[in-house]
Amino acid sequence: MLDFSDRLDQLATGVLTRDRAHRGQRNNLSGQTAEAAVLRTYKARGATFIAERYRNAAGEIDVIVQQNGVYIIAEVKSAATFDAALARITPRQVARIYAAAEAFILTTPEGAFAEVRCDAALVDGQGQVQILEGALLPY
Repeated sequence: MLDFSDRLDQLATGVLTRDRAHRGQRNNLSGQTAEAAVLRTYKARGATFIAERYRNAAGEIDVIVQQNGVYIIAEVKSAATFDAALARITPRQVARIYAAAEAFILTTPEGAFAEVRCDAALVDGQGQVQILEGALLPY
C-alpha cells in the first residue's frame, strides 16, 4: 500500500494520470465491446441499426435501433453479472437518456408521434447479453 508521500510522488511524475488514462481507455474499449454485442443481439432479433453513441445537447444514447416501427433506445451496461450491470443504471442517467431520446425522436420522420421503447441492455462477464425491454422507466 502506498503512503501519502508516494501518492504525491506519483502525482508529480504523472504516474496517476497515466493510470487513469489507461483505465479510461480500457473502460472505453469494454463499453464498445459491450455495445457491439448488444447490436448483434438486436440484429439477430430483426432490428435495424439507427445509431451508436448518439449525442445531442441533452446527453448520449448508447444504442438506437428500430424494430417493427418502434424506436428502441438502449442503455448498455456491462459487469461481472447481469444484476451488477443493472445496478449501474442510476435514476440520474435514466433522466438524461430520456432527455436525449426526446431530442432524438424529434429528428425522426414521425417526430413526436414516434413509438419509442427504452431498454436496459446488459452484458455479463462472459459476454452474454440480456435485454430488459422497456426497463428504463422515468423516475
